[in-house]
Amino acid sequence: MAERTRVLVVEDDPDIRELLVMVLGQLDLDVHQASSGTQALEMAREIEPALVTLDLGLPDIDGLETCRRLREFSDAYVLMLTARDERTDRDVGLESGADAFMAKPFSPKALRTRVAEVLAARADGAATDG
Repeated sequence: MAERTRVLVVEDDPDIRELLVMVLGQLDLDVHQASSGTQALEMAREIEPALVTLDLGLPDIDGLETCRRLREFSDAYVLMLTARDERTDRDVGLESGADAFMAKPFSPKALRTRVAEVLAARADGAATDG
């Protein structure tokens, strides 16, 4: 039996985190969750996710710094999710090591589509690398 792709949802708002877990679970992913930057970094080291959804506004270490630290040991695809849809936030997020940016509120369908495309592209890349 093939191992399911691991993803990490990093979101401090429990309602949004629950929605993300539910939406990503519909893609038959192994979904893990964290509510702070510190917890996210610990969990990412442990589970080695293929993809991380990362909120910018976290209670301890903000999403930008969490992403910078994550990049020190992980090549997971990082999709930043934020209520702040400012161009500057997007640019800084991408400079911190994020791969993409999605503004809240987002549609569950748009999130599923984006994640499915990313994971398919990563799988294709892994298949051609080997």
